[in-house]
Amino acid sequence: MTDYYFQELFAERIGGANYGKSNEIYKFEKIKRAKRQAIKDFPDRPLIDFGIGENDAMADENVRRIMAHEINQPENRGYADNGCLEFKEAVARFMERNFGVKLDPITEINHAIGSKPALAMLPYVFINPGDVTLLTVPGYPVAGTHTKYCGGSVYHLPLIEENQFFPDFESVPEDILNKTKLLVLNYPNSPTGQIATVKFYEKVIQLAKRHKFVVVQDAAHLMLTYRVPPISFLQVPGSREVGVEVHSLSKGWNMIGWRIAWVCGNERIIQAFADVKDNCDSGQFLAIQKSAIVALNDPEIPKEINRKYYRRLEKLVATLRPFGFECEVPGGTYFLYVKSPRGIVNGTKFANAEEASQYLIREHSICTVPWDNAGPFLRFSVTYVAEDEPAEDELMFQLSERLGQIAFEF
Repeated sequence: MTDYYFQELFAERIGGANYGKSNEIYKFEKIKRAKRQAIKDFPDRPLIDFGIGENDAMADENVRRIMAHEINQPENRGYADNGCLEFKEAVARFMERNFGVKLDPITEINHAIGSKPALAMLPYVFINPGDVTLLTVPGYPVAGTHTKYCGGSVYHLPLIEENQFFPDFESVPEDILNKTKLLVLNYPNSPTGQIATVKFYEKVIQLAKRHKFVVVQDAAHLMLTYRVPPISFLQVPGSREVGVEVHSLSKGWNMIGWRIAWVCGNERIIQAFADVKDNCDSGQFLAIQKSAIVALNDPEIPKEINRKYYRRLEKLVATLRPFGFECEVPGGTYFLYVKSPRGIVNGTKFANAEEASQYLIREHSICTVPWDNAGPFLRFSVTYVAEDEPAEDELMFQLSERLGQIAFEF
């Protein structure tokens, strides 16, 4: 490719003069390529895809009906800026109904065009050059990416099985804690499936006060909490003194592509977030916000989605265990995070989870997502497309048939 004069002008934060010249292939691009090749090589062997990280169903019919109505209302045609009050009031009702958290809809809640932009903007509120963001791995990297864009740095907190997939704060050097401005958490955790406890959040709040940093809790999977009631960071005393929580209607309401979320908590942080947001976007389409109100007002929608993915996780665990996978239904999320096999008995050895993932796609048309950040693990997602329970059962049967052809070594 020709080098244009502006090749030297690209910002260092995206690679500088070397931008676009790397031959490194992103993990998900490798998966896509392997999937395409498997489909080409084995056209009669359907791909079993556990790599999809988004809900497989459409938003609730009533929500879509309201959307169809609202897009034709002339009052919804304009800029939404920092959100409509009705949406914020619906959020306030939801937070009180589900978590006993009372929020001022005007000062303690603001909408976002999905949780990804919210997590991207929050570093701009706090990070100066030299500041640190504590970020768990594996995890969602967006807040860390934008921390670096601001001239800050990221200190990774590995989530390992020995610590029940909680960060080990005691291992963080004192000089790092002294430079920390943000701690970004995500519980229920993607991809490990661990859920937070009140005791854990109390520890986080104490640490934040001692070292004077801000906590951002990404609650995107909160309504996919199983067996116990979901816990909001904001229901723990002291939480609003140190941070905010980011919620999304994607996972718990099947509204992935609708791009509607909110940030709630400390009112001064919410005000600062709103100021940054005001200079980044002009708000989500009002028809979407008004449709989201209907979703938030209906407690049955997230309950039904919760039941569906819990059922699928139970089936997946029962299917994987006989083949040597050590797994159980996680505390939350629609992901199953399992130790990757080390190889095939008397055969191929896998140096890491990526090699195991590529083998499963290439040789057996089974797609998973590898994670090697904190040990070799595979992530199975139960967001595969299946119209009903018999279709789910058939997919599990096909998975069992293919795994039965492999003798894994763990």
